[in-house]
Amino acid sequence: MPTEQTWKVGPLAEASGLTVRTLHHWDQIGLLQPSRRTSSGHRSYTEQDVVRLYQILALRRLGLGLDTIGTCLDAGVDPVRLVREHLTATETALAHLQDLHERLAHLHTELTAERRPDTAALLRLLQAIGATGPSTGPGAEQALRRHLDDDQLQALRDHAAALGPATHYLLEVEWPQLYRRAEALRTAGAPPTDPRVRRIADRLDELGRLFSGGDATLSTAVRTAWREDPAALSGTPDAPAGEWAQLGEFLDQARRAR
Repeated sequence: MPTEQTWKVGPLAEASGLTVRTLHHWDQIGLLQPSRRTSSGHRSYTEQDVVRLYQILALRRLGLGLDTIGTCLDAGVDPVRLVREHLTATETALAHLQDLHERLAHLHTELTAERRPDTAALLRLLQAIGATGPSTGPGAEQALRRHLDDDQLQALRDHAAALGPATHYLLEVEWPQLYRRAEALRTAGAPPTDPRVRRIADRLDELGRLFSGGDATLSTAVRTAWREDPAALSGTPDAPAGEWAQLGEFLDQARRAR
């Protein structure tokens, strides 16, 4: 049986265009840990480790942070599916932008010629502008509207748009996955003071600040929406409300234990 090829940290860093220091850091934070070590304690990466390294680099090129990448890979999320979904979302956004470009060009021509555009054209333009922003599903949109006013919803969209291509993954992959991981720990009997639970609560709060722009009122409103409408916002229509209430209290206990 052929022996599996392995790499020491130096050759792997050189082959991947990374620094040894970066690979050491990723090892320390658990993002990419070598599966083997030599008898003298040197890192030894296997072929499977190289596959994970490729996935990390591919997702990082999409603008994802290391925490998000780790969550995706550790949760068994297929990077191919993530990239396909991102490609689909990008193509949709490009179609909206092309439509907006054409409407703006037409409006510019009208105004340059000192012709007043008709109301229907302006309404179509406004519709096109609205279509270019980040969107949520209809259930999530309704849930958020129960807790946020129009200005807060627009602020939420603006903050999401500023995050760029990472938005889709943060909202639809990492955020729900963090809640699922916390629920798995809760049902397994882990205490709120468990470091794993506290890290999840910290990351949830960090995501909340990203999408709220640090606005405490907006962040609280979104958290309340999650607590009261978990099925709509988590994308799990069968989510029992009682269990989500217990999970919310579980995470709040973790926050108070900091």
